[in-house]
Amino acid sequence: MEKPGWEEAAPLRAQPGPPLYGTAGSPGGPRPEGPPGVPRSRAYGAVAVLCYINLLNYMNWSIIPGVLLDIQKHFHIRDSEAGLLQTAFILGLLLAAPPFGYLGDRYSRKAILSVGIVLWSSCSLGGSFLPGGYSWLFFLARGAVGVGVASYSTIAPTIIGDLFVKDRRTWMLSLFYLFIPVGSGLGYVLGSAVTKATGEWPWAFRVTPCLEAVALVLLLLLVPDPPRGAAEEGSPAVRTGWCEDVRSLGRNRSFVWSTLGVTAMAYVIGALAFWVPTFLTQIRVLQGLQPPCLREPCDSSDSLIFGALTVGTGIVGVLLGAEIARRFKKLTPTAEPLVCAGSLLAAAPCLFLSIILAQRTLLAAYAFLALGELLLSFNWAIVTDILLSVVAPSRRGTAEALQISVSHILGDAGSPYITGLVASALQAVHGDSFLGLFRSLQYSFLVCAFVGALGGGCFLVTALHMERDRPRAPAAQEAWEPRA
Repeated sequence: MEKPGWEEAAPLRAQPGPPLYGTAGSPGGPRPEGPPGVPRSRAYGAVAVLCYINLLNYMNWSIIPGVLLDIQKHFHIRDSEAGLLQTAFILGLLLAAPPFGYLGDRYSRKAILSVGIVLWSSCSLGGSFLPGGYSWLFFLARGAVGVGVASYSTIAPTIIGDLFVKDRRTWMLSLFYLFIPVGSGLGYVLGSAVTKATGEWPWAFRVTPCLEAVALVLLLLLVPDPPRGAAEEGSPAVRTGWCEDVRSLGRNRSFVWSTLGVTAMAYVIGALAFWVPTFLTQIRVLQGLQPPCLREPCDSSDSLIFGALTVGTGIVGVLLGAEIARRFKKLTPTAEPLVCAGSLLAAAPCLFLSIILAQRTLLAAYAFLALGELLLSFNWAIVTDILLSVVAPSRRGTAEALQISVSHILGDAGSPYITGLVASALQAVHGDSFLGLFRSLQYSFLVCAFVGALGGGCFLVTALHMERDRPRAPAAQEAWEPRA
């Protein structure tokens, strides 16, 4: 029978004794020199490689929206079915995340990441060669890409968590998550630019596999796999069973409520990322700025603009959010969830105004959309820092997997499909004219503003519980630097 880990022993209130984590240099304190055998240069090099792979990871997420109109025409897919492309991708990711989280807490993380890179790269490349009559196989390929991506999204942040703690970890995570909006934006740009240059959308999926082969080599050569919690504990935590890990996480209210907040954020980002390029194109058609797309390749200039917008707001937003949280932490230990709550509550009216004003002026739509994306980008690094602060090192892979699964099941796995389904249903009322198509998609977007505000409320509840839950993961109380 497995013994309970240190995080279960805390609530038993046995005899008082010395804290499990002392000051730097004490037997139970964090290692000021970092994980054994990981010099400073290698730790930072590992973060650079993981950032590069994260860039490629999220480029795979957004290539589809960048060439969606061309894919719809090639495979004869309606709006109500097009959202299922992203749903199939997310379903593959969320089904694979829990097994990868379990394996990542117990076995070689580098081996698991390598398998994931090979899987998503080969399936993405294979899907680009399918003829128009095999749309069902293209859907399956996207699901398989999601399975490969699950390994990376689940495990990579835990390696950074085992290399750095406190402020240094916050900045390394900020750098890592900086490449989510950058990769997403470049995915739009890549899909649009390659399609325009070659005249064929499949070539957009044939560029990244070469870059991913380089990423695989760099991962194997440069990224270490430090012991779980090596920078934080004097000795490794005792391993517990998966069911026991899940029960413990379910009792961690900070983890539960922050996961619900991330889910709301994922819903909004998923719907916007998938449909905004099409929405902006409809605005241009409605205002007579460009002709409607009647055959391939379609004009994808809005994908280029939206991609550049995502990159710019993402870079500024991630760094600004991390810095605000760092400074705000000097005033309150619950700074991270409060910053997340404030950014979501402020983003909601920005998105609402962008959607409502779109028909009148494209410039106003872009301006409020950029502000909304900037505020949403505040949270990329902070939400993971919350998780690493309140979850034990031996359970972080499982916690990441559960958070990813829940946020995708209730968030961006369904939001593109629901948005497209509602838009198709509203077409029965508004008709199939260009104005009707625009109105249908416009009204289906309005729910995103409400869901964003709901997510802000979830993070406010997280702030109420975080101080109580933080002692369960004392790693957040001490800082260290990698060995020189």
